[in-house]
Formats: sequence, C-alpha cells, structure tokens
Amino acid sequence: MARLITLFALLIALPAGAQTGGNDGDWLAERPKAGEPKNFDLPEIDTVELDNGLEITFIPFGLAPKATISARIRTGNVNEGENTWLADIAAELMSEGAGERTGEEIAIAAAEMGGDLEVGVDPHVTAFDMAVLSGHAPDAIALMGDVIQRPALPEDDMERVKANFIRNLSVALSQPRGQAASAFLGALYGDHPYGRVFPTEAQLRSYEIDDVRAYYEQNFGAERTHIYIAGRFDRDAAEAAIRESFGDWREGPAPLVAPPDPRMGPEVILVPRASAPQSTIYLGLPVFGPENEDAIPLEVTNALLGGSFSSRITQNIREDKGYTYSPTSQILYNYQDGYWRFRADVTTDVTGAALGEVFKEIERLGAEAPPKDEAERTRNYMAGIFVLKNASPWGLIDQIAFTDFHDLPGDWLEDYVPRVLDVSAEDMRQTAAQRLQLDNMILVVVGDLDAIKPQLESLPRLSGATFDIRDETGAPVENEQDAQ
Repeated sequence: MARLITLFALLIALPAGAQTGGNDGDWLAERPKAGEPKNFDLPEIDTVELDNGLEITFIPFGLAPKATISARIRTGNVNEGENTWLADIAAELMSEGAGERTGEEIAIAAAEMGGDLEVGVDPHVTAFDMAVLSGHAPDAIALMGDVIQRPALPEDDMERVKANFIRNLSVALSQPRGQAASAFLGALYGDHPYGRVFPTEAQLRSYEIDDVRAYYEQNFGAERTHIYIAGRFDRDAAEAAIRESFGDWREGPAPLVAPPDPRMGPEVILVPRASAPQSTIYLGLPVFGPENEDAIPLEVTNALLGGSFSSRITQNIREDKGYTYSPTSQILYNYQDGYWRFRADVTTDVTGAALGEVFKEIERLGAEAPPKDEAERTRNYMAGIFVLKNASPWGLIDQIAFTDFHDLPGDWLEDYVPRVLDVSAEDMRQTAAQRLQLDNMILVVVGDLDAIKPQLESLPRLSGATFDIRDETGAPVENEQDAQ
C-alpha cells in the first residue's frame, strides 16, 4: 500500500517538466492528464452501545474472508500524569498473560486464528488489534476480552519489561530526532503530558507492579472502550460475542479531558551533538484540532508547502539544492488541539542555508497565492491520498475512530474530499499568512554547536535571537563551553 500511495503521488503531483535525474524529465510534459478526483463513499456502518457504555461499530467491507478487530480504550500517556511511559509498560504487561493463558498461550491462540494480537499506546488511546479469518472473529473477540478485562499483570515479568524500556530509552535519547522531538514538545507543551516525551532511567526503575495495577484499575473500563470490526464477518455472531465477553464489564471512569495550554514562539533551542555530520531541524507552532473550520484549508496548504513529495520545500532543499533527503511538514492532532511541524535532517555545513530557504518558502506562500495549476495539483493529491487511505479495513477503522475521538460530524469523512477541492489558491495564501507566522514558531536544531550556531546567527530572521542550549534530556546547559 505504501508503494501504491507513493506511485500515485508521483503521477498526480509532480509539476510538468520536473526532472527525475539527468535529462529524462521531458516525458513528464507528455504525461496523460490525471482523471477527476473521486469522492469517498463511506460503507454502511452500524454502531450500537451496550448498557455499560461500551460502543461497537460494524464496518462491512471488501471481499477477503477476514475480520479486522480493533478495541480502543481512551487511556494513554495523557492519563499517566508524571509517570511517563507507565501506560506503555502496563500495555506491554497486559499481553504477558490474561485469564487462564500465559503470554505464550495468547500468542499461539491468536496464530491459530490466522493473526496475532498487537497492543499499542499513544497519548490518548491504548489499542488492541487483531486481523483473523472471518470464522474466527468470535473467538478473537473472546481472547481480546480476556486480555483487556482480566490481565494477569505478572510481577515476575515486571523487571524484564522495565529493562526493555530502559534499553529503548537509551536508544531514543541517543538519536537526534528523539532529542529534537523532546526539546520541541517540551517547549510547546511545558509540563503537560504532551510535553513529557521521555522519562528518566531512574523513573523507569522506580515503577513497581503496584503502580501498573493501580494505573489499570483507574483507567480501564467499558465507558472508555470502542470496538471496531471491519471486513467480512457474521455481524450477529460478532455482536453476540462482544456482548458475551464485554457485557458485564464495569463501566469505569469517563474519558479524561486534559486540554493543554500550548506556547507560541519565538524560541530557538539548540541541542549539542559534537562532530555531527548532520543537523536535525524541528520548526513549528500550535494550531488547532480537526474540528476547526480552518483545519482542512491548513492541511491542503501544508501539502503544498512541505507535506508532499512535490511540495515547495521538498523541491527547494532536496531536489534543487541537495541539502537533505526527506524533509517533511505535518499537522499532528491531539484532542481539541494540534500543532504544525516541519522536520528535516540536513548536512551540517548548510544548516543555516537550508533553514533560510524554509523561512523563504513559508513567507512566499503567505505573500503570494500559488499558481492555479499548482493549487489544483495539490488539491488532487490530497483528495487522491485520502481515498487511498480508506481503501483497506485498517484504514477505514483509523478514519472512523479519528472522527469518533474528535467528536466530528457524522458526514465529516464523506465531506472531506469536496471540502479539499473547495480550497482555493487564495485560501492557501491566507491560511499560510494567518496560521504559519514565523514570529510565533519554536525552532529546535540538534547538531554540532560550533558549526551551526554561527550559521544561524547570520540569518536575518534569527538576528538578535537568544539561543537556549539544552542537553539530550531537555535540561538547560548552564555553561555553553561545556555543551559539546
């Protein structure tokens, strides 16, 4: 699917005459005109609610005899408070044994159904996912019911699981993108859980099994749970299995709503990485959630600016100047909150030049509406990618769960493509001018301080800026001479 999306993006989004290497770009000028964008038609979905508050959404889709099941519980890193990664440890331990089964027996049972059980945690949701042969859907639901409602949370496995997370922490803290993300989100969200990317090693070592069990008891329950089933399955049998497995589960607490108070820039943070051959750049600012009327215009504007392979920033600092391989910009959403972020790894000696080009592209889009053909290509790209993203059971579940989580209108998915196609070139200019103001942005650069700081100081945009030096954990560095 990733390869198909990339090919589709290339076919509809590259500008006429763009060079793909050497002098072979002429064929693009003769390429067939892309067809009209297709609307997205949502399958006939059905949602029911049990007496304890648990919701079930059935999504008939496709021809393959498989059922894709995702149980999503509204608890994640935002619920762990100051105990960073406790939610992740709890989720890992839940798959180590439940009901009468050990972790190994759970894995074998899932494999015998033609799938496996995957558990994942994000800031807001803990998800339990299985894709099995259609006839095994009721058995898969029963297995998930055991893991979700009756986890053993074995004390004997606690030290091993913590040791794995300590190794993961060590690796993450050694990576420039991890360092940049920690500094950026810490500056953006401060002491809110969104801003706590990494725990300390001492913090991880301090967690005991009673902390995990308390977290589970305080955060899991039917009222926070939504089960999605997509594919080909016996709907009545699936509903009966869910009622049997989950109907008597306690309601538990209502979903936690913990809105952040994100900070605007300007702020410049440097994280030293001695002798680094590359610099990692994060640049961004808070925006809004997807419920905002400007969310779709901003998504289209972002695709033109930096969020697609043929975006202006990519064409500038990758294709034209060769400063970087894979620059990208994104809009990332939390509940009733979101932020825009540009990210790139650039060669150390062109860090300032690359950043100057990024500034230039943001300012240019805010000052001048893009040509109509460029705007049309961007709209078509966004519409096409959206339809492709919804062409699989997992894609559909993700999109429907997204609308449920953000309390979006029932017609939001089917209205998405028409709303994208309604975004004009002038709308893109106004959105960039109003929503992507450089004076409000937070900039983080991880790299060789001796090499990059003079380059940044020479940029007019950063003239007179104060540079906040941080170490890889995000802690301030008092003595700049010791920073490297």
